[in-house]
Amino acid sequence: MVRSLMLGAATLCVVAPSSAIALSVAPSGDATLPPAAPDDAQGADPNRRDTQVTIGGDPIVVTARSMARSTANVLTSVDILGGDIAQRQNVDNAWELFARLPGVVLTDFNQGTTSGRFSIRGFSGEGEINAVKLLIDGVPSNDNAGRMDFIDLVAPLDIASVELVRGTSDPRWGLHAIAGSANIKTRIGGTYLDARGILGAFGTYDGQIATGVETGRFSQNFTLSYRRTDGYRDHADLDRLTLAGKWFYDFGGARLGLIARHSRSTAQEPGYLTDADAYTDRRRSYAVSQTDGGTRNLSQYSLHLDADLARDLSLTAVGYSTTNHDDRYVRFSASVAQQRRLTDEQHYGMVAGLHWHAADWLMAEAGGDVQWQHNRSLRWTSDRRIITAATRDQDFDLTVGGAYAQAIITPVDWLTITPAWRIDRVSGDFLNVLNGRHYPVNDYGTISQPKLSVALTPVPGVTAYANYGRTFQIGAGSGAYVVPPRVRDLAPSINEGFEGGIKLSQGRWLTARAAVWQQTASGELRRRLNDPSGEFDNLGETRRRGFDVEASVQPLPGLSAWGSWSHQKALIRVPDPAAPTTAGNEIDHVPRNIYTAGIEWAPATQPWRASFWGNGQSSYQLNTANDQGQYGSYFQLTAELAYRLTPAIEVSAQVRNLANERYEYVWYDGAQRLHAPADPRSLFGAVRARF
Repeated sequence: MVRSLMLGAATLCVVAPSSAIALSVAPSGDATLPPAAPDDAQGADPNRRDTQVTIGGDPIVVTARSMARSTANVLTSVDILGGDIAQRQNVDNAWELFARLPGVVLTDFNQGTTSGRFSIRGFSGEGEINAVKLLIDGVPSNDNAGRMDFIDLVAPLDIASVELVRGTSDPRWGLHAIAGSANIKTRIGGTYLDARGILGAFGTYDGQIATGVETGRFSQNFTLSYRRTDGYRDHADLDRLTLAGKWFYDFGGARLGLIARHSRSTAQEPGYLTDADAYTDRRRSYAVSQTDGGTRNLSQYSLHLDADLARDLSLTAVGYSTTNHDDRYVRFSASVAQQRRLTDEQHYGMVAGLHWHAADWLMAEAGGDVQWQHNRSLRWTSDRRIITAATRDQDFDLTVGGAYAQAIITPVDWLTITPAWRIDRVSGDFLNVLNGRHYPVNDYGTISQPKLSVALTPVPGVTAYANYGRTFQIGAGSGAYVVPPRVRDLAPSINEGFEGGIKLSQGRWLTARAAVWQQTASGELRRRLNDPSGEFDNLGETRRRGFDVEASVQPLPGLSAWGSWSHQKALIRVPDPAAPTTAGNEIDHVPRNIYTAGIEWAPATQPWRASFWGNGQSSYQLNTANDQGQYGSYFQLTAELAYRLTPAIEVSAQVRNLANERYEYVWYDGAQRLHAPADPRSLFGAVRARF
């Protein structure tokens, strides 16, 4: 069976008869391990069931059987961002890179280390419901509530690709994978030196170095990244240092590796503006915010094993440890006190999968993961960073373990059927240190998640697919435990979804995909973000539905264009009895429309390239009552021009928000609307050297 993957500017050819994947080394150092003999290659299969769409880069062709836990085995809407696109972006935070992917909503708080996040499939990035499983090189990287703080561990220059999986049919992940998953793959293997320096608006300077040294069977990769900016708004300084080291050894039939990452960020917070000031003095930061800000320290260590146990049996296993120490002072408005928020989380886990090629028409996979957490969450009221009273001291453990099995059945060349089943179990203990009381975790029972995917290729280059699946949501923090006034166990919220789509591939010149989808939830929970006890509200039964359309064309060598449109609507079908008037209302901060579009001209015979692209969204409601108006619409444009001085050195200029669009993130605190203005037009210059 043939699979195709895209990992940026590199071309990868995999031609192994066994289930292991061997990767050719690209000049950018995106891949590892030497290829097998060329005479094993069979070429691309025009009838393969491929539902992936890639943004950027030349193809990496895989002509071996896919390994355990591979995204190539997932028959749903998958988008892959190439490393060549990610590496050349100028962003303050790695989550901003997801602007290049279709159907992604960006929530830009622009508040220091709590800068923002991305979301998909009708969920918002507010933090009340975090619905995307984040992975870094396959390592689970969400915090207890599902937030994406650990994305700060990744430097853009170190990214090989980003895989975004949408929907409910992927059995590989349980906890936090309510609407899908995102796996950021970094550069492993190869011999290269890649450095990039950036200078630009708002006192920004950025330096990144990525290097790889591969000698025989042993490879080492290192990344050092530092970014400093004053920010567009007053009192918005950011200072971040990121380090990573990766060591891998190939034993022939197995590869063993160690990855270590660390990030330290210190930032000020400009706070939010009222309606009166949001459009007149956008750079302003109120006096009440002048001591707001914080420091975040993140670490992640992981062991990776990929092995051929037999000719047709492969194993993938990962063990990991992550820590998050976040110390933040924040005051949202003059009417509330400043808070000190201290988060100290330690996560440990194991992820494994076995992949068996039983026959030409049958592949089977079984796997699972166990994620242990020991967390501490403390809050105080404070006055200019002087503590006045304790409002929270929670010490809790949470264990979530899951297992899955799936089969990939190809009874005829043009049809693939993938049934799967996943189950998860939850355990834990909660201590309220302020009163010394322990509370048990909710008895969620065995959380059962059946899944089914079907794909067919009626003619070469056309893949039609459909899938069904269930995912789940449990409470975050104290919401996962039987804490008074609750006296009985709560059931998990079950998300049930389906999708139908079609993908068209016509050589290099055209790739397109369209899909319709729906996702419903029973008893959806949303965290009370400002609640001292960390409790939640019952949003009720919800329904999200929409469609996605995307296409990319290459009419001429060196010329490419792309565009996407996602339409979505998220509604409360059956409300919480305490809020009956919200029935039929839209869920807040979910725009109905999301857009991306762009064009790039990079002739192979010329030393220059030029690109012009944009992303945007329509407006959203500010609360579930739908009575505060709609805000947040925008379409921002970015232009870039680059020139190669030598084969190894490139200079570039990038203008962000080219049309100087005045837009912002807006939320409602129950008394007033609060605004965080986005950056205006800004210019950045960069020099990149690759050897």
